[in-house]
Amino acid sequence: MVDFSLYVITSADVAGRSHEEVAAAALAGGATVLQVRDKRMSAAALYRVACRLRELTRQAGVPLIVNDRVDVALAADADGVHLGPDDLPLEAARRVLGPRRIIGASVGTVAEAIRAEREGADYLGVGPVYSTATKADAGPPVGVERVAAVVRAVGIPVVGIGGITAHNAAEVIRAGAAGVAVISAVAAAPDAVAAARALLEAVRAGRAGRAAA
Repeated sequence: MVDFSLYVITSADVAGRSHEEVAAAALAGGATVLQVRDKRMSAAALYRVACRLRELTRQAGVPLIVNDRVDVALAADADGVHLGPDDLPLEAARRVLGPRRIIGASVGTVAEAIRAEREGADYLGVGPVYSTATKADAGPPVGVERVAAVVRAVGIPVVGIGGITAHNAAEVIRAGAAGVAVISAVAAAPDAVAAARALLEAVRAGRAGRAAA
């Protein structure tokens, strides 16, 4: 079973750090899932990055997910892929990747979540939970209420994404999320290792609060 507690997405577009630098810091800080995301790289360049991150994640015992690119995920022997609405359909991705690899899907509504689960998603990314400047086309915030509604509607893990920091991560977990996904909260932090640790601690606090409620 995948531990989605702290899902860190590497991006070379944030703070000028390389994918490898962000990945190493995130893993040192306790990230439990790592995703490589780069919409500007060629397939060849992204493949090379994914292979290097694959080595780091294997050493850490953490799954590596490739954003968008089913071909790169397969070629780099990544653990899975994360798909958006404009990517390869879930059912087609499953045929290519087989039953063993993880497939995640981005959703913004309960209806989208139910459909993604029916089509074979293993987990869902719901957001943006809060406003974010990291992803220009993210749309308006859906809030933790939407996270809670999606959690109630599906039987697979739900990860909140968008504008999440150590200050609000516990709220997302208390809404029922299995974890939080972040980009700039780690990649752009002055001390990325400490930022990841603080996020993981907030996730644990949220989980403890949920259990006590």
